[in-house]
Amino acid sequence: MGNKLVQNDVLLEGLNWRYATKAYDPTKKVSDEDWATIEAALTLAPSSFGIQPYKFFVITDPETRENLKAAAYGQSPISDASHIVAFAYKKTLTDGDIEHFVDRIAEVRGVSKDTLADYGNVMKGSAKRAVDGGYIETWNSRQAYIPLGFLLQTAALLGIDATPMEGFDAGKVNEVLGLTDYSVVVLAAVGYRDAENDWLAALPKVREPIENIIVRV
Repeated sequence: MGNKLVQNDVLLEGLNWRYATKAYDPTKKVSDEDWATIEAALTLAPSSFGIQPYKFFVITDPETRENLKAAAYGQSPISDASHIVAFAYKKTLTDGDIEHFVDRIAEVRGVSKDTLADYGNVMKGSAKRAVDGGYIETWNSRQAYIPLGFLLQTAALLGIDATPMEGFDAGKVNEVLGLTDYSVVVLAAVGYRDAENDWLAALPKVREPIENIIVRV
């Protein structure tokens, strides 16, 4: 059994505290230290094979955010939250992408690239099947949602609000960010709630009872 790093009640308190914040206080900003922790959590999220077929665009520039707001149907968190993160998945995977990842494994773990040849071929085969089968974008976009979960939980444990957002025109968001090889699949607003002006802030969290969701077999 590993060492428990967070007590059960602390973890659940943070998750019960968080909600999809609708109104942010534009005067409150996430500290550099806390933001560095959130960015680290994003990079530590798992992905298939560990390839990380995505990028995270951290958007703080006011003009860019106003353009994003127009592409997100005028939702106020886009302009009012401390930070906006756009989760963009890679539209394909090539042999070159796999070879880059193999090089990275060899570098980090201090092993010969030759010892990773079989593993590299397995990854190339999986990527080729996904490309040829027409589901590579589905596969990669699903990977991008895993870091979103890491962001939401990390922010909650830091006492920072975060809102996942799918209400936007992906084509327009991609255009604002100048993306061609990647496509944004979800946004996250991160900052501090304006509880007085957020209709959702005082309402209890609505979830199904555990026994209706968890199936033990």
